[in-house]
Amino acid sequence: MLAERLRAVAPDALVEVVDHHVRSELGGLRADVLLADYRITGLWPVLRPGDPTAGLLAEQTIAARCYARQEPLVEDVPETPGVRLYVPLSVWGERLGILVADFPRTPDDVTVRHCQAIAEDLAVALRAADRDTDRYRLTRRRQRLSMAAEMQWDLLPGRCVNDHGFVLAGQLEPAYRTSGDNFDWAVNEGRLTVTVLNGNGTGLAASALTALAVNAMRNARRSGGTLVEQAELASDTVFAAHRGARPVDALLLEFDSGSGLVKVIDTGSPKAWRVRGRTVAPVVLDQQLPLGMFEETRYGTQSFDLAVGDRLFVVSDGVHDAAPGGGQSYGEAALAAALRSARLTPPAQTIETVMRALRDFHGDIELEDDAVMVCLDRTEAGTVDQIGRERMVGAAPG
Repeated sequence: MLAERLRAVAPDALVEVVDHHVRSELGGLRADVLLADYRITGLWPVLRPGDPTAGLLAEQTIAARCYARQEPLVEDVPETPGVRLYVPLSVWGERLGILVADFPRTPDDVTVRHCQAIAEDLAVALRAADRDTDRYRLTRRRQRLSMAAEMQWDLLPGRCVNDHGFVLAGQLEPAYRTSGDNFDWAVNEGRLTVTVLNGNGTGLAASALTALAVNAMRNARRSGGTLVEQAELASDTVFAAHRGARPVDALLLEFDSGSGLVKVIDTGSPKAWRVRGRTVAPVVLDQQLPLGMFEETRYGTQSFDLAVGDRLFVVSDGVHDAAPGGGQSYGEAALAAALRSARLTPPAQTIETVMRALRDFHGDIELEDDAVMVCLDRTEAGTVDQIGRERMVGAAPG
């Protein structure tokens, strides 16, 4: 079986195994994997870096449509004697890229399903292989990361996850030079914990501070701690390290996918916005002290609800307040309009669209402040993301 062969080979040889399998078992001409880059602006080949299939996700290509819609697509390819099949490469909702396979003739349904099974096995293997090889990370990065950004990307849980009852996605910008902003999440027995941090400072110092706070919250959570205990351990840990000189702004949430109840602790600048139908409005919360500002600070939770079909955004101030080069800031009004206009696309694609709009607004000026966005959809519990599937079928890329 292919899954067994993927487990048996070296972690940097996974795509070669799939290429050989497609050619020897399915009669294909070749196969490759296109991975989405850190900014999610393009899909880039692992085996053949110069392949013409590489390109921008904003362009109306078959590869981009496959990635956006998360469904197999076929196209005629003039430079080959046959056709090209594109299959989404995703695991637990995270869209890694696409599997590309050339065939001498249009593949039948059995072959397409076989390629979908290959993509499922390969996606899981790629996630595991990232611990032991740099090959796939090198494909995804289109420029060198700063040291702080390297630390932040290693701290992230992923960029997408879904379960029965929700779909979640997140993104960091500027992808290659982010400093202290971050997000974290974990799914445990129908409860989703999400934290968004607005890091204090810049560069390595900010990244190290965020890593300290995130790992303190993880330690509390993995020890069975409540949301309050996560905030308090993080606050005590940061204070012990910096004696109040470097507090951390954060928003901690716990979402019950069955009831739709969201418990929240607000300790600073990350803000929550709820989209209900066409209405986009901030979630008004009582702000508590930043993590690590004072010794033995204690916290309490607030709550609000998400109905089925509602969407929740959490954004750092780098999204709406940043003014690179002293120019005009994006602003909350423009942010609300962007959130409303992207309400019919799935969370991952919505974040890509809004972040692209933010970069376009600032033109050629690189973001100076970190910008984090997390998007959570509540879906029907016990179903396979019916709302997201309907969105993906009707959505076109960016």
